[in-house]
Amino acid sequence: MNRILICGCNGLLGQRLSAQLSVRTELEVLNTSTERDFVFSDRPYDYTQLDITRRSDVRSLVSSFQPTIIINAAAATNVDWCETNREDAWKVNVMGVENLAEAARRSGSRLIHISTDYVFDGRSGPYDEAAQPNPLSYYGKTKLASENAVRTANIPHAIIRTIILYGTGIRVKPSFPIWVINSLRDGTRIRVVDDQWGNPTHVADLANSIIRVCESGTTGLFHAAGSESLNRYDFALRIADVFRLDGALVDRIPSSSLNQPAPRPMISGLLTKDTETRLGIRFMNVTEGLMLLKHELQQFTRN
Repeated sequence: MNRILICGCNGLLGQRLSAQLSVRTELEVLNTSTERDFVFSDRPYDYTQLDITRRSDVRSLVSSFQPTIIINAAAATNVDWCETNREDAWKVNVMGVENLAEAARRSGSRLIHISTDYVFDGRSGPYDEAAQPNPLSYYGKTKLASENAVRTANIPHAIIRTIILYGTGIRVKPSFPIWVINSLRDGTRIRVVDDQWGNPTHVADLANSIIRVCESGTTGLFHAAGSESLNRYDFALRIADVFRLDGALVDRIPSSSLNQPAPRPMISGLLTKDTETRLGIRFMNVTEGLMLLKHELQQFTRN
């Protein structure tokens, strides 16, 4: 675990990994993203621009840096965008991963790849690591294809699935809790589905599990997610409760009323007991995660 290459460092997860790993003096960390500028440009972190869909660029950078571990936190995650922009979604979510896997094989690097519960159809969740994937959306299909690309690359690897990720970040799309908080603080009435189930995951839990995989040298498939499952409507009410906002502004609706381009797994969720045992960690429940979010938002406001 001497040299770590982080791909997608400007995203919610990438920022958390960068902040936690780049300060460790025993590590040499190179942060990369498609953007010209790094969100932590004010910090002495090493950064270079990298588009993982450009095979020659990936090969050149990995060859020169010779990372011990490559962490791929880069992906196109907008589910509806992927449904209607399939060629571009495949390019990022599958071809980009194939490029990283090929470069990892050449350099002898271990690849840690982040995936999603959307590889499942949501008919019989929550799912453990042995459950059979059956994605409904094109996004889910690209993520399953990316998992298969990693598995068949003949490299040491770990695939870490997560679900309903949230937290604080710089210039990132607001996660579901942030949207709920901002809307209710403004007195805006919001509509939230009550038939989509899953376990909300604070980004700290996911980042910590990834770092634990790095440190332990463990390989294989992992489910890293919050320990409590609930539907989106009840999640919104829990957010309102923790942040002392008006839950009466939250209206419950069925998913069918949204007319979303991409189908969603409805009764989803990830079982995490095996991952917790293998990594020696414990994932937060919903209230614990939201309390941490509240603390981090307070710190962010002060700074």
